Amino acid sequence: MATALANTPRCLRNSNLFRFSFSFFRSLSSASSSPSSASQNPTTSNKSKRRKKKNLFEVAQFLPNWGIGYHMAKTHWADVSYEITKINLYKDGRHGKAWGIVHKNGLPAADAPKKISGVHKRCWRYIANVVKSSESSPNLTRPTDGGLKVETQEN
Repeated sequence: MATALANTPRCLRNSNLFRFSFSFFRSLSSASSSPSSASQNPTTSNKSKRRKKKNLFEVAQFLPNWGIGYHMAKTHWADVSYEITKINLYKDGRHGKAWGIVHKNGLPAADAPKKISGVHKRCWRYIANVVKSSESSPNLTRPTDGGLKVETQEN
């Protein structure tokens, strides 16, 4: 090998040595970084699998009419929910103000709606098994046609 190096021009010997040193350093750096990157991947994949919790408006945007008439509650509340009556959205659609009627154990706890606090906190969920208030109070008395009078004008 010494004779081969002696026969090659000096500039080629230096470039080969230069290439060899860089490839050697690259292999060392990639070998040391690959186990650490492999050890980081499981931790980052666990974080990406976690679902991001939603604020009230991010939950309501998928419901018809922005959730008005539907029940929502914070995740840590037990047997308490709000029936949404009014929503004031800001331009971005993720922030705003909301009003609703408090329900405890499925029954209204107040008659008038009040402003809901903590609507921007990321802990809201939709309560699916509570029947909407318009459906929960069916009309027991049906209007009869006997009470209606239709008047027509004749010329």
